[in-house]
Parts: sequence; C-alpha cells; structure tokens
Amino acid sequence: MTDTPLKLFNSLTRELEEFIPVHPGEARVYSCGPTVYNYPHIGNMRAYVFADILGRTLSWKGYDLTHIINITDVGHLTDDGDAGEDKMEKMAAQKAQSIWDIAKHYTEAYWADVKALNIREPAKWSVATDYIDEMIDFAKGIADKHCYELDSGLYFDVSTVADYGRLARAVTEEGEGRIDTVEGKRNAADFAIWRKTPAGETRQMEWDSPWGKGAPGWHLECSVMGEKLLGFPFDIHTGGIDHREIHHPNEIAQNQAFCGCGGLDEATHSGAKIWMHNNFLVERSGKMSKSSGEFLRLQLLVDKGYHPLAYRMMCLQAHYRSELEFSWEGLGAALTRLKRIVMAVERLKDAASGAPDHPKFAPLREKFAAAMADDLNTPIALVALEEALAVKKVDAGVKRAVIEEMDAVLGLGLVDLSRGDLRLRPRDATITEEEIEAELIRRKEARVAKDFTTSDAIRESLGEKGVEVMDGDPLGWDWKL
Repeated sequence: MTDTPLKLFNSLTRELEEFIPVHPGEARVYSCGPTVYNYPHIGNMRAYVFADILGRTLSWKGYDLTHIINITDVGHLTDDGDAGEDKMEKMAAQKAQSIWDIAKHYTEAYWADVKALNIREPAKWSVATDYIDEMIDFAKGIADKHCYELDSGLYFDVSTVADYGRLARAVTEEGEGRIDTVEGKRNAADFAIWRKTPAGETRQMEWDSPWGKGAPGWHLECSVMGEKLLGFPFDIHTGGIDHREIHHPNEIAQNQAFCGCGGLDEATHSGAKIWMHNNFLVERSGKMSKSSGEFLRLQLLVDKGYHPLAYRMMCLQAHYRSELEFSWEGLGAALTRLKRIVMAVERLKDAASGAPDHPKFAPLREKFAAAMADDLNTPIALVALEEALAVKKVDAGVKRAVIEEMDAVLGLGLVDLSRGDLRLRPRDATITEEEIEAELIRRKEARVAKDFTTSDAIRESLGEKGVEVMDGDPLGWDWKL
C-alpha cells in the first residue's frame, strides 16, 4: 500500500515532484509557526492541519520524520511587508503586560488548538528568542557581501542574490508593492535583517548587536532555525500561501547568502528541496481578521457546539492547495459526515485488530495510497475510507485494521472517538441535558400512547431550543443551533 511514489507540488518550481529525501530514509520538514501576539484564527490553523497531514504521510511512507515548527515571539511587524510596529510589543502595550507573559499565554492557547485538532507534536517547537545569538552570528556572516546599514537597522540587498522573488513570481521593476518605503534603501524589496531600537526608546525585547541595540527582523529566525535544527538543504518547507509572497522569498535570499549558493534553478540553493503552501480559508463576513474583535477562533466553534475535529474534517474535504470557504452550514455538514463515520467505526471497537491485507480491501487501500501519493489528495482518501467502512461480510478485525491504517494518515482519531464525544453543548444553549432527557421520555410515552400531536409538539419545542431529535439514532438527540 505504501509503495506508490509520493509526489508533492513544489511552489518554487511550480511542478509536481517525486519526494526523494536529501538524507536516505529521513524526512526533514520545517513549518512556519505562529506569531504569538493573539489567538490563532481557524484560517491560521489550516496551515498546521496541512503540515500534520504531510508529516503523517511521510511517517506512513516509512520515513524517519523530523518536523520543526517555530514560535515567533519577536520581530514580526504589524505589516508582513516589513513595516509598522512589532506585533508582540504592540499587544504587550495594549494589554499593559510583559511581552514574555503575552508570548506564554498565546503560545499555550495555540498549543491547546493543536491538541484539539489532533495535530501531532513536532520534534521541536523552536522559539525565536532562544536563537538570538545564532541570528546575530548568521547576520554577521552575510553582512559584508549582502547587507548595508541604515539609521534604522541592517538591510539585506536583494540584488546580491540570483533569482530573488522567483518563489512569489511577483518581481517588477518597481519591486514588491506591499513592502514599505524606507529612506536610503537601495531596492524597494530590500528588507531588515536587524532593526535598531530608535533613539530615546526602550523595547521590552532588545539585544546588543554589532549594528546597535535592537531586535532581529522576522525573516531571519526561520533561516537560522532551519539551518541549525535541520541543516541546509533540508527536504520540505511549509507555510500558508501568504508567506509565498514576501516572507519565504526573503528567507530564501538569506539562505542563498549563507550558503554562497547560486541561482534557484537548483532548488536546494533555496535551503529546502521543496516549498509547499496551503491556500486560504475564505470567510465572507470578514471575521477571519483578528482586528474584527470576535474573530473565528477554534473556541468560538466549540462555543457554538461544533467539535474541533469537525473543522479538521472540513479541511480534509478540500485539497490543501485549493481555497476553502468557511460557512456554518459547511461546518455542520462536515460534523454530520464525521458522526456517520464514527458511528460506523464504533461497531468495530470490540474487534481485535487483524491484518489489513484482505482481497476485498486491496483496491480501496490502493485508492487511498494513490490519493495521498498524489500531492496529499485527502478528499479522495476520505472517500476510500468511507468505502472501506461500507464493505460487507468481512471480519471486523480486518476492517478495523484497514480503518486504523488510513486514519493514521488522516488523523481523525476515529477508534478513540465516540458518537457522544461529538455532542457538545453550545455555550448559549437554554436547556439542560437533564431537561432534554425528561422531554424525550415524555415524548416516548406519547408515541406509545399514539398521541402524535403531543409527540410532535415536544419535538418542535426541543427544536426551538437547538435540540435536534433523531429517531433511530442510539443517542436519540443532538444539538443544532
């Protein structure tokens, strides 16, 4: 089942490429992690569901996986295009808290979301401020040939490396339009390696450097931690599609400078063999933005009665490179689909897991393997899993083994999940579970007495309070606001 060659879309070459590891038997992956100045929204979390599926697939294919996810607690400005205030400093000022406390709180909130979405822990969470000395050393190593100093800091001259911006394919004579103009910059796209603390100011996070007291630029941390923890070149670098335009091209330029590499016709000169990007989660009301107040974070979904794994299912239903539109109706449909799968798997839980290589499952296991090997085509893989659950007249233990094999890649945790786990009480529900059960007993008595008027009235009354009565379901009811 795992012999199908794994092909992945490389954003740098714009081609599907067979995965051939830099180090035989290993897979080294770096994923751009969160800036911990606020809670992550569900669009942010799509990137980590995608990276988790990639990591699970590599493990399933037999590679010894080393996955690094960074935590950005310094250097990321309010405009990704190298302008504005440091996001961490700004939030600390707004909250009148220590920047270290801000980082700790939002890092733990991110980790809670990671756990809720059944995302596997990486080999290491690399924290930017743990690598300041290494960042300064990295910058010193490239400064003479590739950088110049201004009053505001040390800047990278993008004209000193070949093929700058190839990843984004967005280079024009005017340079990248989203990058802020800084007086004295040689090229519009030049970016800060080190930002000096302005005269008369003190930052909560600042360090001494050859270019004055200050803090590293956002792009520097990923180059440094990728090289230190995985070595150049490593296999795969992942991130959201928004990183493809500025952050990753700048990171690549730094990597080229550090390695003394040539142009990007050789992908490994970028620091990684393959660059992968998930597309956006689109939400039409504008609540994906953290500036909107009650933005769409995972806890909001839970507060409305949706299990976090319904969102994981929603992500799996779309290919990672396609836009995914969020709606409450779509999330509800994903939850319903997950419930049906869980109910089918529950019937297998008492069976001892057997060997999955049964002839009835061979074509479905091959379908699943081909889908995942085709650039992580999770929508087709999900269908293969559902078709495997529908196979009749086979040993339950064999079927369980097939489902466990597939779910090890999809990461829904099906064998450990119960139908009851998925029934979450919405925060604003006005009725207790005890009251629901009492009403269902009264409805059952009415039905036995053939008093269907009362039975229907109870069902309608419960429906008005967000309770969906489901005759024939072992649990009998569910929330549906």
